Amino acid sequence: MPELDSLRGVAILLVLFLHGFGYTFNPASFTGLRHMFMTATSYGWIGVHLFFVLSGFLITGILLDSRERGDYYRRFYARRALRILPAYYLLLLILALLHQTYWPGRHSVGIPFVLLSFIYLSNVTPLFGIPMQYTVLWSLAVEEHFYLLWPAVVRRLSRQSLAGAALGIFLLVPMVRAVSAHFGHPADHNFYTWCNADGLALGALLSMALRDPRIGRDLLRNLAICVVAVSGTTLVLAANLKMLRWDSTSGFALRLSILNLGFVALLVLVLLAGTTRWSFIVNIPLLRFFGEISYGLYLCHMLFFYGYERIAKQFWPSLAASDGRFGDIVLQFVCAGSASVIAATLSRRYFEECFLRLRGQPVLRGLRKEHKTESLPVIASANLPGIG
Repeated sequence: MPELDSLRGVAILLVLFLHGFGYTFNPASFTGLRHMFMTATSYGWIGVHLFFVLSGFLITGILLDSRERGDYYRRFYARRALRILPAYYLLLLILALLHQTYWPGRHSVGIPFVLLSFIYLSNVTPLFGIPMQYTVLWSLAVEEHFYLLWPAVVRRLSRQSLAGAALGIFLLVPMVRAVSAHFGHPADHNFYTWCNADGLALGALLSMALRDPRIGRDLLRNLAICVVAVSGTTLVLAANLKMLRWDSTSGFALRLSILNLGFVALLVLVLLAGTTRWSFIVNIPLLRFFGEISYGLYLCHMLFFYGYERIAKQFWPSLAASDGRFGDIVLQFVCAGSASVIAATLSRRYFEECFLRLRGQPVLRGLRKEHKTESLPVIASANLPGIG
């Protein structure tokens, strides 16, 4: 399903622009169009939650398609390890080595954080009295917890019970967020797995729905259009009326739920369009390129932003990016962003691919064919007449 790489590309670009502009620098220090642009990029955090929905969808599909296999657990975890661990542990090694030098400065990552990240606890380090550093790792910890627990749930429950479990998680997590916000500030709970599991659950629920031949394409399309419209309108109106504020109990509880519903509906529309003559709209080569390198780019991009900041302040102070200096911020984004894209491309081609080949190409080709046609009958236009 190449159209999903386009969605990954959108997600990683949202994160890249977030950290290059709105997250690092204060939008209030600009006026006019520059202020609007900086403010828009500050919403790039939604890219992480789009990744969660995609992961829930894809991983649940893989698990459902293979749960009758005798090597179900071994095969899944071996393939996940070969995909995720090499680049992840290489980054942790780099962070640990940099900590031994003066180079990172205020962005230095301590060894305690690295050690907890080694076992994917980077999103809960405050519970151990350790500050969160190199914060992009938090979402990888959430996904790894999902990989650890969800295969056993898929293996043991019937399809109906599994759908009920996913729906239950989606309904329960907003209540968990509300309780968390009531007893503490949302910023203290924002990264915890139990406050972010609803996106994964919704993606999983969609994966099950698309494998049900009783659900037709027309119904899916119409329902998805309605959900996207309602979700988007609700979020825009809530922002204009200053409702669903992130630092309020109701906002922290409900904003992600509304957003995730919109993402699931968007995913449905992208998948449906991908099997029609309009597939070129969702199969965009540039976005697919960013989708293919998204994992490595997500891991390394902050290192290059930190590196540029350090070099500029030490050797060219007049070019150092800071609030109110839009040209210097753009220069930092172009230089650091380009370097991170090059590094991620090289990593994918010459490092990550070495481990991916160990998963066995014939098996991969078979899985892709099965996943595309037999396992997703509602998406295959040959099976159900609809927008195809």
